[in-house]
Amino acid sequence: MAGHELIAAQLAILAERLPAQAVEELADGLQEAYEARLAELHDPDVAARAAIAEFGDADTITAAFVRESPWRRMALTLLATGPIMGVVWGPTLLSARVWDWPIPLVVRIAYGMVLVGAALTLLTVARAKHAYRRTRIATLAAATGLITLDIGMIAAAMSMSSSVVWPLLVAVPASLIRILATLRAMPAALTR
Repeated sequence: MAGHELIAAQLAILAERLPAQAVEELADGLQEAYEARLAELHDPDVAARAAIAEFGDADTITAAFVRESPWRRMALTLLATGPIMGVVWGPTLLSARVWDWPIPLVVRIAYGMVLVGAALTLLTVARAKHAYRRTRIATLAAATGLITLDIGMIAAAMSMSSSVVWPLLVAVPASLIRILATLRAMPAALTR
């Protein structure tokens, strides 16, 4: 496929950032735009710049892919559920007198660190514009961490509470729903 060095440079940047199949499709479209502009303008450099301007540069294209990625949607959904989970688990833990639970301090600290780490990772993914592959890995890691925390919280609350407290009847189903919804969204995030 005859092309231009500016087009080749844009495709090289995209190849570093996006899946090969997407880059192949983008290459075809960019090449078609270049050939159309070349036939119209008769100047390879001007035609290449016009095709890139028409089609979008590598940063614009990558940002569009990141914005529409399933893992970014997953990250935004998990971020949105964070405050909800805090609202349903807060009263549960207070009612169950969490401070009396025989959980070692190191476990409590580790739980908090994983929670904060997952939230910061999801915030980073939500703000990312050019890190298509890294955002996927980061979202899956954060989602796995939150699933683990939800399971741990359910297990601890069920085993440590001497009696069922009414907020537990809301918190456990909320965590189960988030776990199932996250697991359901993971295959789409893994395959794209």
